[in-house]
Amino acid sequence: MENTALTTLQTAKDLGLLPEEYDRIIEILGRVPNFTELSIFSVMWSEHCSYKNSITWLKTLPKDGPRMLAKAGEENAGLVDLGDGVACCFKIESHNHPSALEPYQGAATGVGGINRDIFTMGARPIAQLNSLRFGNPSHPKTQWLIKGVVKGISHYGNAFGVPTVGGELFFDDCYHVNPLVNAMSAGILKVGEMISATSYGVGNPVYIVGSATGKDGIHGAAFASKDITEDSVNDLPAVQVGDPFQEKLLLEATLEVIKTGAVVGMQDMGAAGIICSNSEMSAKGEHGMRIDLDKVPTRQANMQPFEILLSESQERMLIVVKKGREAEVEAVFEKWDLNCAIIGEVTDTKRLHYYMKGELVADVPAEDLVLGGGAPVYKRDYKEPAYYAEYKKFNIENVAQPNDLKEVAKHLYTHPNIASKRWVTEQYDSMIGTATMTTNRPADAAIVAVKDTNKAIALTVDCNSRYVNADPEIGCAIAVAEAARNITCAGGEPVAITNCLNFGNPYVPEVYWQFVGAIKGMGKACLKFETPVTGGNVSFYNQSSDEGPVFPTPTIGMLGVLDNVETLTTLDFKAEGDFIYMIGASKNCISSSQYLASYHNIQASPAPYFNLDEEYATHQVIKQLIAEKLIASAHDVADGGLFIALLEAAMPNNLGFNIESDGDIRKDAFLFGEAQGRIVVSVKPEQQENFIELMASSEIEFSLLGNVIAEKLIVDDESFGSVKEIKNIHANILHDLLGE
Repeated sequence: MENTALTTLQTAKDLGLLPEEYDRIIEILGRVPNFTELSIFSVMWSEHCSYKNSITWLKTLPKDGPRMLAKAGEENAGLVDLGDGVACCFKIESHNHPSALEPYQGAATGVGGINRDIFTMGARPIAQLNSLRFGNPSHPKTQWLIKGVVKGISHYGNAFGVPTVGGELFFDDCYHVNPLVNAMSAGILKVGEMISATSYGVGNPVYIVGSATGKDGIHGAAFASKDITEDSVNDLPAVQVGDPFQEKLLLEATLEVIKTGAVVGMQDMGAAGIICSNSEMSAKGEHGMRIDLDKVPTRQANMQPFEILLSESQERMLIVVKKGREAEVEAVFEKWDLNCAIIGEVTDTKRLHYYMKGELVADVPAEDLVLGGGAPVYKRDYKEPAYYAEYKKFNIENVAQPNDLKEVAKHLYTHPNIASKRWVTEQYDSMIGTATMTTNRPADAAIVAVKDTNKAIALTVDCNSRYVNADPEIGCAIAVAEAARNITCAGGEPVAITNCLNFGNPYVPEVYWQFVGAIKGMGKACLKFETPVTGGNVSFYNQSSDEGPVFPTPTIGMLGVLDNVETLTTLDFKAEGDFIYMIGASKNCISSSQYLASYHNIQASPAPYFNLDEEYATHQVIKQLIAEKLIASAHDVADGGLFIALLEAAMPNNLGFNIESDGDIRKDAFLFGEAQGRIVVSVKPEQQENFIELMASSEIEFSLLGNVIAEKLIVDDESFGSVKEIKNIHANILHDLLGE
């Protein structure tokens, strides 16, 4: 063992390890680690890889469901049975810290990484989504960030050849320093053809395939496990560089090599690079590995052992192959013109032995590095922040109702959080693969056909972080409910979720309280909707020294299934004369609405009205209405309230609406409040009787709002404008802010 670089407690601190963690490493090894070994522990025990500050609470989330084929923590991504021998693999992950420093590459490699998680399991990616959050869109820094992030996502996704089918975009000052970039991918494979991230079979060769290894992304996992500061620009080498064309070759080669039957196990190289893949596969298969680092193809000369081990260079995979089948595997990668190098073999030691030019440079036990093994697990203190009780004191009676509600309506449909996201979406190719069904048919969720079947998957990402900040438990339950509502309104059945948990520093008790509350809310809602959690990731340290933490943002990526594509239901009004109904009750509530936050500039209010049982019952009725073909459209009432929901249903076909408000409720609350659980539907006159009969037997509140008309927007006999004029303004807000 080369001990020329023995470490000290100070070395450990410099690498982000705690004193007690350094002591534990010495105990595990029975000696003082050298620098390479300590670097290994520093990345594998970072929050990003080990979930050491979150795993205790993550384990409380529901993981079981009748459709689950691979549960949370078992594989790179969740795997759900769609029926008829078809499965869907899906996951969401963050790339926040890299995107804050280098938005183009940060976002691009986030897209590449999440797609590798999907095809590593043997699934072909068919859809991507993203959830993006930035500061004030008028600020030059925000404009630089959003232009770089959107370009990174579009260039990588479009070149890689997977459509971007949906997502969300939200602006708030709390994201000024720390933007959030969450990327989701879903893929399809046949049941029984999944490849596991495991390693076994003494003497089986270990291959690294794909791109050569460079110095980009070294200590990237550790970088993602600390606050953003002015010095963070010095961490730029921790940001990876992506090549979508190389990834496309890797995708095709990977799916082809799986078909040879020669593969024992496979894992992509994301956070922490080679060391992560080596340790996780070995721990899962209860074996060890001997790795010769000098056999790893590198882009730079004279790379140190720790640099090769920790590099997060993109477009690479680790594959364990059945001994004697090497030629078949190598032929596939040669065909696709990709590196394919044997760098070691499987052993029975349960340890990872790393050599450089024949000299042992690191010797560590695989099990002690990984989540669920010897990695540390902490229960952090948490306490309710002072603002929470203050928010509860909010009283709607203290907010004067504006004289001109038309002015409020314009404020909302021109607000960047509500205005058209066309500036973003037109940069994405949503039609690659020709399976996207909602490109020109707007629905509350993205619908993607599963080829060679009559099925489709429904996908959505949702989280109103203002609600979560106001009340983490209720706000996160709302995020799950809204995702389920979107899938239900689009004609699907919610099946499972993946989550991306974006929070501030977990060592701050008030931040950890937000995290714990969000997990509790998510758990309750997922149990109610029978949507188990298949995995995802935790992104802590979205916090800066001068501006504090971002809003707690537990982004929910939900998968639904349409067993028959004919149940696809769109959100747009279809014809003049159709009746407009609201399912669910109006409430005298403007809490945490966009209207209250930006028109009145009042931030201190609780989460909006929400009742989980009512919400669930409403969804079941919507499914029944769709199954019996009693509604022409369905659209949930969300950001901006009822008026915005009606406007969004009116714009696609240049239709209008004529509605009456509810005299028992403040008109601003009726039009712009964001009380949860409400859905706008349109009903053809010939179906009205059957619709009312079904609704009357359901015990769900519903009310007739009015009718679909030609392009005027009329509320209580007062014109709020014409659809064509508003549509033009609404479509160009982001273009006007950000330029072409």
